[in-house]
Amino acid sequence: MNKNKRLLYEKQAEIAKSMAHPLRMAILDFLNKGDQCVCDIAEYAGSERSNVSRHLAVMVNAGILGYRKEGLKVIYSLKCKCVTDFFACAMDVIKQQAKENEKLLRAL
Repeated sequence: MNKNKRLLYEKQAEIAKSMAHPLRMAILDFLNKGDQCVCDIAEYAGSERSNVSRHLAVMVNAGILGYRKEGLKVIYSLKCKCVTDFFACAMDVIKQQAKENEKLLRAL
């Protein structure tokens, strides 16, 4: 594998790791509906603002989210809405696993 390809895989892994937490996935799903302030994200996620802010920072650093200040509020947005396409793919994997498990249980 050449150096450029390796760097590309490393960047892709960084993006995947930045989403790999249930709270972060919930945040991404919520932001898919539109830009939101930290206070609304925290309420939706059922978590403290400080905890949500740490998770948001991880995703900002990975380049998934952008933010802007409006007065005292910080508003977050998805930079590319396509990251939430991953949820549909993950759901397909879960459904496939369920089908396989159902077949296994019937065989018992």
